[in-house]
Amino acid sequence: MPQRPPLPPTVYLLGLTIFSLVTAEFMVAGMMPALAEAFSVSLAQLGNLIAYYALGMCLGGPPMTVALLALRVGNKTALVGLLALYVAAGVLAALAQSYEVLALARIVMGVASAACIGLCMTICASLVPQQERGRAVAVVLAGLMLSPVAGVPLTTWVEQHHGWRASAWLVVGLALLCTMLAAWRLPAEHNDATPDLRREWASLRNRPLWGAYVTSGLIIGATFAAFSYCTPILIQLMGVSPTHVAPLLALYGVANVIGNTLVGRIADRHTRSAQAWGLAMMVLLLAGMALSVNIPALGLVCFIGLGLTGVALNPAMVARVMRAAEPGALVNTLHSSVITAGLAFGSWAGGESIDAGLGLQGPLWIGAAMALLGLASLWPKAAWQPKMACPAT
Repeated sequence: MPQRPPLPPTVYLLGLTIFSLVTAEFMVAGMMPALAEAFSVSLAQLGNLIAYYALGMCLGGPPMTVALLALRVGNKTALVGLLALYVAAGVLAALAQSYEVLALARIVMGVASAACIGLCMTICASLVPQQERGRAVAVVLAGLMLSPVAGVPLTTWVEQHHGWRASAWLVVGLALLCTMLAAWRLPAEHNDATPDLRREWASLRNRPLWGAYVTSGLIIGATFAAFSYCTPILIQLMGVSPTHVAPLLALYGVANVIGNTLVGRIADRHTRSAQAWGLAMMVLLLAGMALSVNIPALGLVCFIGLGLTGVALNPAMVARVMRAAEPGALVNTLHSSVITAGLAFGSWAGGESIDAGLGLQGPLWIGAAMALLGLASLWPKAAWQPKMACPAT
């Protein structure tokens, strides 16, 4: 059996880039007590810092991508420029002296991040032969999966020992490194394939694609309705020592990687079943956490078990989108934006449930309800069965 050719090093660079973007997005979840003390704000307002980042991705990513396509900006130029904008916004966040400035910086980071992720996927596809694209995309998406394993626990540990600003500067430094490496190592502009904006617009006129988007948004929204508040949930609801939060987040991340590997093996052949079983698990595990106030061990088992689903369903989510439409830059960016719209809503709704008097069990019940809606979204055949993409006109 012939050996498969090694992937270009630039594929791993794109994975590192996504790792830095996702770590910055979710790092707030691991340092809520420190940020609450630094800015004198509520847990709901801190959860909104994740929602603001996601909102920037949702509302800013697609218009940014459309503008780049309309201006026919090369993929490398666009990626390096947007990463530079991301670094500048990260510096503003690290220097922020008020909650409002920090929120503004995270919105700008979200706008740049959405377009960057879509460009990373598009550039990845252009770096390898078509028969190797699946393997290359899996490596790039590994950056997303490794963020909970290494990125979020690392920023939590740095915050506990050196303060939250040190964590903010850490992600700025990583993003700056990725920016310089992208400018140096990615192929020259004349190798970039400039996509056709009209053709990309035509690929969106596709009901199964939007059905896939809805399910993806509900999966991630359900996950982060709870995960956005995981630190106070673990400490105040489960009785976990603050020093044990980072190791538990790492275990959650390891479960993410295991779940991603398992789902990746069946996603192409059993896409709908993988999503259905994953969502059913989420409903049971989130409800189990909410009901296990007097049984902390059970709550912790449910928390680690959640890592096997949620974000780990990403291969099935991507496989469903790729079946419904050709995954160009706009399709990829819009998928990221719809996902982050779900994330923003989940984080916001979880915070509102706390303020409404449901306590830290509220985000868990919100997550379970969104997972149940995600399961229901798989039922209509029209939302699942792929059709031929509309030809460009």
